[in-house]
Amino acid sequence: MIMSNEYLERLFDKELDFELQVMGGVLIVGPKWCGKTSTAKRHAASVIDMLDPEEGPQNLAFAKAALHQFLTSGKAPMLIDEWQVAPFIWNGLKGEIDRQGEAGLYILTGSVSDATAYNEGTNERHTGNGRIVTKMMRTMSLFESKESNGLVSIADLKDGKFTPCTSDKTIDDYGFYICRGGWPGSIGKDPSIALKMAENYVNVLAHEDIFSLNDIRIRKDYETANRFLRSYARNIGTQISNQTIISDMGEGFGDETFARYFAALQRLYVIDEVRAWNPNLRSKTAIRTKNTRYFVDPSIPASLMGLSPKALYKDMKYFGFLFESLAIRDLKVYAEANDASVYHYRDNRNREVDVVMVFKDGSYGLFEVKLGDESDIEEAAAHMTSLSKDFSVQPLFKSVITKGRFAYRRDDGVYVLPLACLKN
Repeated sequence: MIMSNEYLERLFDKELDFELQVMGGVLIVGPKWCGKTSTAKRHAASVIDMLDPEEGPQNLAFAKAALHQFLTSGKAPMLIDEWQVAPFIWNGLKGEIDRQGEAGLYILTGSVSDATAYNEGTNERHTGNGRIVTKMMRTMSLFESKESNGLVSIADLKDGKFTPCTSDKTIDDYGFYICRGGWPGSIGKDPSIALKMAENYVNVLAHEDIFSLNDIRIRKDYETANRFLRSYARNIGTQISNQTIISDMGEGFGDETFARYFAALQRLYVIDEVRAWNPNLRSKTAIRTKNTRYFVDPSIPASLMGLSPKALYKDMKYFGFLFESLAIRDLKVYAEANDASVYHYRDNRNREVDVVMVFKDGSYGLFEVKLGDESDIEEAAAHMTSLSKDFSVQPLFKSVITKGRFAYRRDDGVYVLPLACLKN
């Protein structure tokens, strides 16, 4: 049993360690409650909390009055938690990093991307290039929460290494993981408490956070916010158009309103869509370029739709989309630990692949995600094998991610992999 106050090591820990050896500053972004502060504190020598009820106002006043002294008031790496409270410090960081000329000086965290983070009194903001790198932190993968046994490594698959193995997880387990999500504070808690925490996240999102951005003025209309979120949730795993969601919202919800809500959710790191991949093809097939719709964690759409783990069985098709969302979240975490990126593929012949994982050297692997039975696995394997013949560069591996027990390599070379066997 995991103790609720036990720190579970994140794959992000190694990424952060590395970046602090390379760059003067690291900006950690991601949704609220994903563990940014807890992880950052483990790597920091000093901490300034901009949202602390007692010290936060003093810290802000100090930064405004004496920025240089503020930025040199602690040992390096100095963590400035929720830095966007004082966006004017951004350009000051550039100067300080240039002046000291060292790596590992600052760690910044933020649950909001702040488009107003300019140097005070100007409209100029430096990009941070060469000085501050931005790294996305997500909710926890099943390997990080110790619910995947990690017997199948993405890095090993890339290198052609694989050993058959088994998982003891069932479809009921995956239903719980979907509804609970990967929020660090919920791991190891009583199931009823863990599920309530995911519900609370969505309530705060719909009733507070989405209206909190000063430069994206959204009228406080909780009903409309919930309707928008639910409409998006109904369509996860698809490439539906903006107009489809606008039409679903009904009269009075137009292009401008959609743009405001969508931008707010992106700024809060709540929406986490998968971009389209455009390979070199032997054929003249046209590639569809729309993103696939996803939230950053599967618990968000599950909660928005009012679903408990047992209620998932009432709509197995939607259960499949949520299982896919769970797999996408984990694959993004594992990809980033391998300096890789996650895309999807779809062409004008409606041939598609759920995930194309592209490594930095240009090589790639294919993943299909299936909640169904052996016939679904067979269909997915045949589909990937046929489709990849049109690619000028062949994939390093093809795999089907399932809810099943057994990880094995089929005679056609396609891997069948339980999600709870994967790691980076």
